[in-house]
Amino acid sequence: MGSSETILVLAEPDDEPQVHLLRKRLQGVQIVAGNSAAALSEAARKATVLYNCSGKLGLFREISGQCPNLKWVHSRSVGLERTLFPELARSRVVLTNGRGVFSAALGEFAVGAILYFAKDFRRMIRNQSAEVWEPFDVQRVEEKTVGIVGYGDIGRAIAGRARALGMKVLGLKRHTAQKSDAFAHQIFLPSELLRMIGISDYLVVAAPLTAETRGMIGKRELAAMKRTAVLINLGRGPVVDESELVNALAEKSILGAALDVFDEEPLPNGHPFYRLDNVLLSPHCADHTPDWLDNATLFFAEQFERYERGENLRNVVDKSLGY
Repeated sequence: MGSSETILVLAEPDDEPQVHLLRKRLQGVQIVAGNSAAALSEAARKATVLYNCSGKLGLFREISGQCPNLKWVHSRSVGLERTLFPELARSRVVLTNGRGVFSAALGEFAVGAILYFAKDFRRMIRNQSAEVWEPFDVQRVEEKTVGIVGYGDIGRAIAGRARALGMKVLGLKRHTAQKSDAFAHQIFLPSELLRMIGISDYLVVAAPLTAETRGMIGKRELAAMKRTAVLINLGRGPVVDESELVNALAEKSILGAALDVFDEEPLPNGHPFYRLDNVLLSPHCADHTPDWLDNATLFFAEQFERYERGENLRNVVDKSLGY
């Protein structure tokens, strides 16, 4: 493939296999990778495409400002709360993200978390370690209700898997004229959030972090949950009010929580989540399958091939909405 385009890749040294994969896939394309302004500044003057593989926000912001010919930016991540800095948001540069690449793995994690609490695997492991033989009742998830806050690509991946278990699926979307779809029995608007929460046995948060969703699940929403309900957060930590969630879990006003995202990552030493026995804690790696980095890189390569052919890019972000 011959190309007049120059791609800048913001990548840490650990991403060298992905950079190599990209060069192999896009032979003939000028690809300049690095993790410092010194390594990228010269190429930035002619770059038309910027791929933020793992670059830090400061470098991303600095380098993008040095690209006068920039037309398109792709973020490996799905969440864009750190990517959409004001200059990029105001610009005419097209922004895309990795939506869809990680959805299947996150859907599986959600189902795993549902089964973890329904079958009380923590109790089984604790008894096994203590050599205690103590039969107990477990719950079936069939006919239980899962409510999904943020019924986008990840939400639908969760819904399809939950429905295969015989669960009733509810979804919440910012805008919709639909009342249901192939996976969700009912779709709610944000104004109906409390009603959806009140009938959900499992509440899965898969919403992006925006000004509108920050603190969306707070004291009032947690109080609306059943005492037997479980909260699962796969979106972004600050969508859920962390201090209020700690209180709800400590007071046992909900059954438990499975968390892959947090306000601060890594989670600080001494945080209550480490000590609460009704929390399943994942260090933001629910989608880290052995091939996740390769899949994200190949998705960008496919996007670039569309770009070269003049085709519409997938996952074009509405900068005003933040997703």
